[in-house]
Amino acid sequence: MKRRSCLALTALLTALPPALATPAGPGLFGFTENLPPLNYLDAGGPQGFSVELLRLMADTAGLPLALEVLPWQRALQQAESQAGSVLFSLTRTPEREAQFQWVGPIAPRRVLLYKLASRTELRLNRLDELGTARIGVVRDSAADRYLQSLGLKPGVQLEPALDDATNVRKLLAGRMEFAALLDWAATWNLRQLRRPEDALQPVLELEASRAYWFGLRSDADPGLVRRLQAALDTLKRDGRYDKLRQRYLR
Repeated sequence: MKRRSCLALTALLTALPPALATPAGPGLFGFTENLPPLNYLDAGGPQGFSVELLRLMADTAGLPLALEVLPWQRALQQAESQAGSVLFSLTRTPEREAQFQWVGPIAPRRVLLYKLASRTELRLNRLDELGTARIGVVRDSAADRYLQSLGLKPGVQLEPALDDATNVRKLLAGRMEFAALLDWAATWNLRQLRRPEDALQPVLELEASRAYWFGLRSDADPGLVRRLQAALDTLKRDGRYDKLRQRYLR
């Protein structure tokens, strides 16, 4: 089996055009999670702003690309075990700095607390004013962990859900008072539900100091990292980045 696999790989590389059969390897393997509008899976396969951006970068750099949308822990495991892997959309933090070689930024990361705009009686200037109100969070998300670190209790002040779409629907139905959402996710999900973008109103900023990045393994070829960064820089200069952003993000 190993011999047949090696022969098949050799045949694939031989068949590639010269621009693809570079020292950087046979290509890229992108692993991501379901986090619309940045990355998500639909009937047509992996979609989203970060997905399409990586496709453009790979094309610009002359690299074939395979993509897979997985639960986050599986995406992380696959990226750790696969040479030529790109993990995204990844929040760049001091704790993760040495774990990856970074390409980006993809886009800013701004997490807000939202309420239903029609709930004029709801006011929140600080989290310690929450009282008996509930905040919808995506279970085990960065926002969920951050709010728990401040002492908010799951099942009491925090109402966990599988995804942002569920929290937006629950907010619109009046089933909870607040939800922690990436600003783009709030806008995108309202569009999917054909609801006006001002149906939800931000009341408090939770996080706005970080950005999303592509992460390559710490032992990745530095030349590959430079090629991808150069490709992203090119897309930002020639306007394709902004054009793509306008399709997904505000």
